[in-house]
Amino acid sequence: MRKLPRVLVVEDEPAIAELIAVNLRHNGFAPTVVFDGESAQREVDSVLPDVVLLDWMLPGESGVALAKRWRQQERMKTVPLIMLTARTEETDKVQGLDAGADDYVTKPFSTQELLARIRAVLRRRAPEVVNDAVQLGDLALDAATYRVTLQGQELKIGPTEFKLLHYLMKHPERVHTRGSLLDRIWGDHVFIEERTVDVHVKRLRESLGVAGAMIETVRGAGYRITAQPQALKAKNDPTPA
Repeated sequence: MRKLPRVLVVEDEPAIAELIAVNLRHNGFAPTVVFDGESAQREVDSVLPDVVLLDWMLPGESGVALAKRWRQQERMKTVPLIMLTARTEETDKVQGLDAGADDYVTKPFSTQELLARIRAVLRRRAPEVVNDAVQLGDLALDAATYRVTLQGQELKIGPTEFKLLHYLMKHPERVHTRGSLLDRIWGDHVFIEERTVDVHVKRLRESLGVAGAMIETVRGAGYRITAQPQALKAKNDPTPA
């Protein structure tokens, strides 16, 4: 029997929480509803969810603070988080994404849009398995085993960042616009904004550590990955006379 994806709904408004849960159950998901951060932490400690719907405004610890804390925990580091909030300003969205959210849904939202976003983050969590391995300098990625290593040392990479790195490494030295990366990484997930690409590139660089410099920002164009970052190229170039 197929296991239903577990969705942890962290929402302090009972009517909204129940509406979400009912629609999740009717669409092939197994929801668990809690109303505050403390209860949410107990749930994830007990059973790891496949995705979390996290309200921004919660009693006690806010959803943003909870997201930040979870991203520091090994157990929750790669679980997709979708922030639910009535805050619609771009700065709020950036704050939510920077806190570790994979997506950001503003209230009021349509049920179909929310379901589409959940399916999208779950697709990104389990990238299409292809039996290829790519290497660029000391950085290696094996898609079949879902591993990234730097000089043989395994790195912890989130699901969206893994897919982003995989695509960049398969097309090294090429400049990719934010729009093209959205098409390739997020596919038909039309709700995502271009600013989201910047957030995930930042997160990917942090996960790569010293190898993060391999991902270069091309001003006014986009991003590229290179085996020899510009800083290293400049260091190795002979000093002009």
